[in-house]
Amino acid sequence: MIQPQLDYYNMGKGVVAFSSTRHGGCSEGNYASFNINRYCGDQEDNIQKNRKALCEILGISDNRLVMPHQVHLTKVATIDEQHFTLSSSAQQEALEGVDALMTDLSGVCIGVSTADCIPVLLYDNEHHAVCAIHAGWRGTVQRIVVKAIEAMTATYGTQPELLKAQIGPGIHLDSFEVGDEVYEAFAEAGFEMSSISSRKEKWHIDLPACNRLQMIAAGIKAENIAVSPVCTFQQATDYFSARRLGINSGRIFSGIIME
Repeated sequence: MIQPQLDYYNMGKGVVAFSSTRHGGCSEGNYASFNINRYCGDQEDNIQKNRKALCEILGISDNRLVMPHQVHLTKVATIDEQHFTLSSSAQQEALEGVDALMTDLSGVCIGVSTADCIPVLLYDNEHHAVCAIHAGWRGTVQRIVVKAIEAMTATYGTQPELLKAQIGPGIHLDSFEVGDEVYEAFAEAGFEMSSISSRKEKWHIDLPACNRLQMIAAGIKAENIAVSPVCTFQQATDYFSARRLGINSGRIFSGIIME
């Protein structure tokens, strides 16, 4: 077992935020070598070993590492102490069909899995709350980051202007070629297409930019939003890319945990 290699983000005191890379861990083939996603075909024994290694780095027990079964919709789930009183099967059921998690608990790592989609991490230092969001193109069209910010405001009293945000590794404009139907989905949803798209032989969509613009419109200050320079499609040897490797491949885990 090689220690997982993580990309860490500076989101302020009292919080650790990161995205995993393909390095470290014990998974093989298109899952090599660090994958903790149970929904992409990797071997359970390798997933368990990789989770254990990550938990050791974070200093938490396995049940405090929480990730949902994502379905490209906009459901936001709250992880509170009641969640941990449920049976393991009930906990898993509560995470079905969820694409964003939020919590105000210390010592709980919430996160999302991606392999070209856009992971977004939010930190509210004022109200001691965090959120992890999976924003694929469908979630982006449905404005999942806005819905997550609204959920944090309703649940914790979050003021968007005080949030810190990190957009993690995902597919970038030059590599995200889409069909006309995807372009039209964004246009029909009211996005300013000149700001988030370009056309070569086909349309290309800038998912990081689109999510960033949504966050600014929701009240997060532009200077409080950091964007990873990593394009997963172009850097598939270091980060998982479903477009490069196929859907039966590993997933990046982007997580956030408060002290």
